Amino acid sequence: MTILDFKTARERASHAGVPYRGPATGTAPDRSQPAASPPTAAFWLVAGVLFLSLAAASAPAPLYGVYQAQFRFSAATLTAIFAVYALVVLITLLVFGSLSDYLGRRPVIMATLAVNIGACALFLTAQGVGQLFAARVLQGIAVGVATGALGAALIDLQPKRGGLAPVVNTGATIFGLAAGALGASGLVQYGPAPTHLVWWLLLGAFSVAIAGILVMPESATRRPGALASLRPTVKVPPRARGTFAVAVPCLQAAWALAGLYLSLGPSLAAQVLASPNRVWGGLVVFLLTGIGAAATVLFRRLAPPTAMVAGCLVLLTGAAVTFAAIATMSAAAFLSGTAVAGVGFGLAFLGAFRTLSAMADPSERAALIAAIFTVNYLAFGIPALVAGVAVTHFGLHHTALVYLGVTAALAAAAAGSMMVRRHSAGQRAQARSR
Repeated sequence: MTILDFKTARERASHAGVPYRGPATGTAPDRSQPAASPPTAAFWLVAGVLFLSLAAASAPAPLYGVYQAQFRFSAATLTAIFAVYALVVLITLLVFGSLSDYLGRRPVIMATLAVNIGACALFLTAQGVGQLFAARVLQGIAVGVATGALGAALIDLQPKRGGLAPVVNTGATIFGLAAGALGASGLVQYGPAPTHLVWWLLLGAFSVAIAGILVMPESATRRPGALASLRPTVKVPPRARGTFAVAVPCLQAAWALAGLYLSLGPSLAAQVLASPNRVWGGLVVFLLTGIGAAATVLFRRLAPPTAMVAGCLVLLTGAAVTFAAIATMSAAAFLSGTAVAGVGFGLAFLGAFRTLSAMADPSERAALIAAIFTVNYLAFGIPALVAGVAVTHFGLHHTALVYLGVTAALAAAAAGSMMVRRHSAGQRAQARSR
């Protein structure tokens, strides 16, 4: 095999989703590094770190009510604490999203774990609203930097069975959100030291994760251009831009609904379910995100375009049922609608992520994944911030109804545009075959 043949084969393997097993230059690995864990073990370690990072990011959701009672702040301040996280994630994605394509995955992941430890320490010592904002800023930085690095590392390290990385990436992201919210709500309701125990546990878990990442094999080649990559930008490879534009409405609908549940979901659950038990707040977040994570596994064999269309339609159905449940204050319908919407959330996110992640070369992976999550967090944070302001003027009940109506309209528009596009593509294909 010639050098040209080898490069061509490697490029084809990259586009097919086969894991990248070495530096692009073909140089020997650096023997000065610590003894590396096997690639399969490293793959699941990275998945665990992704899960842990998102669990920590969603853990404050059921704690907001406790902090609000302790520090006496308004509903608008509550949603601002939530929204500052999403805003910082966005800024960090734009600046640092592709950094691991230049410095390597491992040092970037290590840095994010250290920042997460700092966030846990701030939550543990919080004496007022200022420290809550600071802790959420650190969490936003950690998740923003880690998103591209962890997502790209999963694709780099995935086992020989092609296609596993997108499923694990979406599943770990969504299930991390679910587990963090539900676990924290259980600890708040039934455990000692409700505003401290969860952060001690997470601090210990992040410390263990650092030890694991120290022996993880480096899956990307260091290359020049790290400083230039810090210019704020959304980097989408030219060949992926058309597909990216199609996937954007799908991602917006899914993550806008997630923003409602992660910011106002616990308060909404307390109102509709008429219960002071804080576990309900974590449970409704878990129903959306946990069922969404399960859907990414159960329906992983669906073709990505089919998953996107089906996800938007199911999301539309779930939002409609939830809308009716809130309007009639029906607890059973509220939980059922949330569960249905969770299936749609998982399918829509999986379909979009699989479609796009397959279109990046190894040197572009972190940048493209950062672009995907930039769209996600725009949809996740901005509507939730607007809703938080609206709650102070129109109340939670009416704000939630309008929010769900807008989300349902987004899902319908996304599904409609994709079906029209698929129909047009089918007609063009038939015309060419004649």
